[in-house]
Amino acid sequence: MAATRLFDTSDAVELYAPQCLYLKPIARLTISVMLPESKSSSKLISNWEVMESLKRMAHPDQITSLKVSRSTMDFIRFEAEVENKNLVQTMWEKFNNKMMKLNGINEMARVLAAATQVNFPSPCDWESFFKTAECLNKALPGERPDTVHMEGLPCKWLSSNQLNREKPMEKILHKVFGQFGEIRNVDIPMLDPYREEMTGKKFNTFSIGGLPTFEAYIQYQECAGFVKAMESLRGMKLMYKGDDGKALACNIKVTFDTTKHLSDSAIEKRHLERLKLQELEKRREAQKRKDKEEEQSREAERKRREDERERERKRKEKLRGKEHRQKEQEETRRLRKLWKIKMENEKEQREASAWEERKLVLAQRKLDSYKLLTVLLNSAKEFAVHKMVAVFPDETTVLRM
Repeated sequence: MAATRLFDTSDAVELYAPQCLYLKPIARLTISVMLPESKSSSKLISNWEVMESLKRMAHPDQITSLKVSRSTMDFIRFEAEVENKNLVQTMWEKFNNKMMKLNGINEMARVLAAATQVNFPSPCDWESFFKTAECLNKALPGERPDTVHMEGLPCKWLSSNQLNREKPMEKILHKVFGQFGEIRNVDIPMLDPYREEMTGKKFNTFSIGGLPTFEAYIQYQECAGFVKAMESLRGMKLMYKGDDGKALACNIKVTFDTTKHLSDSAIEKRHLERLKLQELEKRREAQKRKDKEEEQSREAERKRREDERERERKRKEKLRGKEHRQKEQEETRRLRKLWKIKMENEKEQREASAWEERKLVLAQRKLDSYKLLTVLLNSAKEFAVHKMVAVFPDETTVLRM
């Protein structure tokens, strides 16, 4: 299913030019490398080394795709694709009945090649199926050979280039494959959001090259359109040729529908299942909304409680702050009172000390006064005595005595 780059598009057939889509014949060979019976070395043979040797044998021609289809102790089988069918014979001559040297093995390995017919249903296959299948009414659409089942269609190749979409569009599928006949119905399972849940199957797939692919059912109004489509797609791969001239091709799997996929009963059944799933989805959405509302209600209640707790915490904190301020104020008043008492005590002590000092000074002054007075009295007494002696000399002795 990987997309491969093509350089020779001379044998491509236009499918739908507006989408740049073409059909290109598949040119495929089967190449078998027969390993020697007696291996002189126990070294493991690398498939990659063998593939590189095959590519060198094909030079200057190129192999667009080469992959291992089967590997045993006796041989390695490859599926190879080349640019166009004209190269198949040339490649067959380069490979068939040739010898190849393998690393680590002394003996040569024989290479055999054969052109491969593409496995594709024939008219006998679908005629036989619808003839022998039970519970089918050939008069009803979907229960007769009128529906093509395709797998591996690249999403981007069948999407809108203008809208730059990555998913395919039924409208474009109508236009592309309506070239073979009038289309009655088209179904792309990956576009149905409920289909994966209905079938348990994933429809958005990726190829090895990373190219998103999808499957589709195309039902033609007449069986002739179905036959023309099958015959036109037989042995073909889908090719996309861009405006820059680069061409890419990928193999698609094409079969006829054997499951009555687009029968009226199957469509009705899917419709009913889709309605059930839609109803279930509505209930799920309603339950989700209910759960969301309950969650929102719980969240609101939780927030309300948190707000209440926060308000209560703030109230208590405010109360504690008020009490703390009151205590601080009381403590300040107490300290101020103590300070006043201390200041008064210190003032009283200072006054008492000053009074004691003053008393000492007064006492000292009084004592000094007494001393001074005594000295003055003594001086006055002596002065009086001397004066009397001078006036009354005889009486002085008597007075002294």
